[in-house]
Amino acid sequence: MLAFSVGLLFKYIFMRNKLLPAFAAAYLWLAPTLFAQDKKLLTYADIWGSRTFASKTVSELKSMNNGSTFSDMDADQNIVRYSFVTGKPLDTLFSAKSLAMDSQGMLTFSEYVFNSDESKLLLTTASEPIYRHSSKANYFVYDVITKKLQEVSDGGKQMYASFSPDGNKVAFVRDNNLYIKNLITDKETAITTDGKKNEIINGANDWVYEEEFGFSQSYQWSAKGNFIAWYRFDESRVKEFTLTYYDSLYPREERYKYPKAGEENSTVDIFIYDFSTTKKIKVELSSEKDQYIPRIKWMHLDNELSIIRMNREQNKMELLKCNAINGKIFTLYEESSASYIPINDDLTFLSDGKSFIYSSDKNGYNHLYLRTIADNSEKQITSGNFEVTEFYGFDEKTKTCFYQSTEISPMDRQVFSITLSGKKKLISPSSGTCAATFSSTFSHCVITHSTATTPYDCAVFTTAGKKVRALEDNKSTKDKMVGYNLSPQEFFKFKTTENIELNGWMIKPPQFNPAQKYPVLVFVYGGPGVQTVLNKWGGSNFFWFQMLAQKGYVVVSVDNRGTPGRGKIFSDCIYKNMGDNEVKDQVELSKFLASQSYIDKERMGVYGWSFGGYMSSLLMTKTAGVFKTGIAVAPVTNWRYYDSIYTERYLQTPQKNPQGYDTNSPVFYADKLKGNFMLIHGLTDDNVHFQNSAELVNALVKNKKQFSSFYYPNQAHNI
Repeated sequence: MLAFSVGLLFKYIFMRNKLLPAFAAAYLWLAPTLFAQDKKLLTYADIWGSRTFASKTVSELKSMNNGSTFSDMDADQNIVRYSFVTGKPLDTLFSAKSLAMDSQGMLTFSEYVFNSDESKLLLTTASEPIYRHSSKANYFVYDVITKKLQEVSDGGKQMYASFSPDGNKVAFVRDNNLYIKNLITDKETAITTDGKKNEIINGANDWVYEEEFGFSQSYQWSAKGNFIAWYRFDESRVKEFTLTYYDSLYPREERYKYPKAGEENSTVDIFIYDFSTTKKIKVELSSEKDQYIPRIKWMHLDNELSIIRMNREQNKMELLKCNAINGKIFTLYEESSASYIPINDDLTFLSDGKSFIYSSDKNGYNHLYLRTIADNSEKQITSGNFEVTEFYGFDEKTKTCFYQSTEISPMDRQVFSITLSGKKKLISPSSGTCAATFSSTFSHCVITHSTATTPYDCAVFTTAGKKVRALEDNKSTKDKMVGYNLSPQEFFKFKTTENIELNGWMIKPPQFNPAQKYPVLVFVYGGPGVQTVLNKWGGSNFFWFQMLAQKGYVVVSVDNRGTPGRGKIFSDCIYKNMGDNEVKDQVELSKFLASQSYIDKERMGVYGWSFGGYMSSLLMTKTAGVFKTGIAVAPVTNWRYYDSIYTERYLQTPQKNPQGYDTNSPVFYADKLKGNFMLIHGLTDDNVHFQNSAELVNALVKNKKQFSSFYYPNQAHNI
């Protein structure tokens, strides 16, 4: 959401806006100093053309079952097994050269997955995207022992192929139906046959579940593979949205189901297939159709399925247990909130079948809990004024949880372990942003560490916190950075007039002179679930901000209220009134900047993408005059146009809370626009529809407001 056509944006900021009436003189004053230096100035080609500053991680490595080795794919598409401790290659599990497919060349694949005993590989080939997260592909099974290759299906591309636990079957989705391929008999069986585009979906999500609940494959094998459970979406009553593609003599139209706020959602059911009886069982969920099933997960007993059910307002949640044989359910746990309940993947059932670990923000911060099923008792595992931001897993042998949190700072992320008895240990470096991938036995982990000004360092650590060896240090990128005229990214805090402390960062021009007054560009996102103020490597964005600084700008970003990392009160204060506190905080930022001696308060601009585009649009209209220039990319301009799950989570439905929708939607404040405003959108954006920009344009034209626009045909949300 934050990668964009920055060349166009910079041209607008630098070349033609009135935000810079005195900039030319300032730039002439700076230029001799800048160009006299030996260090280089950044160019567009450096950042996006030549990949001069491309950095690497090692996120693709996969732990093997023994926990002491991992596999990774090399540049020639060979899958090699390595030692965690030494890093030395041990053997080649798959050789791409041995599998020439046809005259076109060798089989090329983008992903691979082992079956449970690591005797087979599932290879993904010829993948093509559908929406932002889903795709379809051709899949092949490679037998590591016999070296034979088997096509999963020749009936058309498949989605979400996966092995059964015994590795003898592969499930997949095609044309909205769920299929099973028996690898021994080579027989393909359709588990469902009622799938139909824009009506019935089996085993895959509808658009809004995929986008807002964060998963695409909506079927799961049971622990031993005797059952398979899947979602069935009836979206026949959901209204369609049309995207127009300009790629032929007559433009092509694509229609898909998109439930907007307050409109009808898909009806969702859960079914279970019993391989022993070949019967399909419908889970006995509530007769209430206006509900969500954001997660299903098999428990350790093969015939027990857990289901998370929520009401439409997403402030009540039930964890249910379902008997896979008869479809009956009973409640394991319930939770309610005065605002909304976030959904995550932290639910972990222990092998004893008696307890489970989950996370919740019910005490004001997201923490881990151990709950006993028999008596509904629970123990809080982590506690304090910090957020558990990711749960990596539980080692049953040592009774230890591994997690990432904001314990040191909401602007940092560190990796910790904690035993059920409360013994805590820091595993990762203590500053910057760290993320971990653990071996299957939790004996080792790969930690990726970066800061705002330092690209990724990836290294193997023991789970006792000892660094074993480096995997990737991006030395080449770091060495190249030394040759460029870069400024430090400085973190700062300030208090608003409401006594709210906000975190921010600032990049000043390389030859910064405190006696000089500089124009400022504020980069904003400001929405739920996203922080822009993190001590984390920013990649291309970092260099674009640096390039602007080299041109004489001060670049700033601040996390307003409503963003994550600082507890439930800070994030949930936007409930039922999204856009209010967020905009107030960015206005407070403008006042703080105006009070700095080196900022020219007459030359302040703001830009953002997606929710950030919404923020910049609202700042340029509802609070017109605060910023002299605004750039909005793919903005929501009326929350009534956005999808049901996301919007209603924070605003309820427009039927229940019409004021919450209308009070802070930019389209209703077009008459107040002041200054330079640029609107950018992809015409085939399936997430934030171009309708948002079109309606804002209508309102601006109606009110005789001048603005600039740039639209990208055949481009989606990320342009």
